[in-house]
Amino acid sequence: MFYKKTVFFLFSFFLAQSAFSQQLDIQGHRGARGLLPENTIPAFIRALEEGVTTLELDVVITKDKQVVISHEPYMSADICSKPNGEAVSKSEAHELNIYRMTYEEVASFDCGSRGNARFPQQEQMKVAKPLLREMIRIVENYLKKNNLPPVMYNIELKSSPKGDGISHPQVSEFADLVQQVIAQELPESRYTIQCFDFRVLKYYHEKYPQVTLVALVSNARRVEATVETLGFTPAIYSPNHTFLRKKDVELSHSLGMKVVPWTVNDRERMEKLVEWGVDGIITDYPDRAKGL
Repeated sequence: MFYKKTVFFLFSFFLAQSAFSQQLDIQGHRGARGLLPENTIPAFIRALEEGVTTLELDVVITKDKQVVISHEPYMSADICSKPNGEAVSKSEAHELNIYRMTYEEVASFDCGSRGNARFPQQEQMKVAKPLLREMIRIVENYLKKNNLPPVMYNIELKSSPKGDGISHPQVSEFADLVQQVIAQELPESRYTIQCFDFRVLKYYHEKYPQVTLVALVSNARRVEATVETLGFTPAIYSPNHTFLRKKDVELSHSLGMKVVPWTVNDRERMEKLVEWGVDGIITDYPDRAKGL
């Protein structure tokens, strides 16, 4: 009898520990932007080494319809250098529109050697913006080679009404191009689609209802307003953490939404959010989230 009780206790304990360990989703923002050049393969690999459960990233579209990982739909003057080695200037950055460039042209720019003034710890290295397909395959091979568990991919489409036909395709084409790549590389259980542009989420909700959607919110728009504007309840509410309140977390959960705030780089703030019951945290420094 004692043996059975002991076995039952140990089983329950480890089951509880397993559930707890999966409870908080640590997402590496743009890979691990605080440590390595953002949205690059080295940054994503570093995030895996730091133990993230999700890789957070942004995608844009090239002239030749390739899905590229990049936060801006142009070459940023803050981090990129031209093929000749000269830094991209602020006056020419928006002219270097990725939607008007082939991927071969995009890949000729170095967006890592200059570092990033906002992230002094970031290691500098020569690196180009990768294709989404390329990144997924390299990450999956790395996980397999190192016997690591699967990770999620939280993919943001960098869409806006003013960018239609200028810095990206129309919503339907943008979403279809991205979805085509993802569907070829990952099962539906391994990725989420996020966007500030609710047109994208509405399109996905109608055409790809099986995809898990994340509502990104950058301002003080509250939970109820987010759901009302969308016209449906997304799986995840993802606000700027500075606007998040404990009661927002509670309300989201009551509506069946998880809460994953961004971008949290302060350990004390991370701990407070965890105390409030958030389901995940997006951070530039996944190393700071260890042990949460």
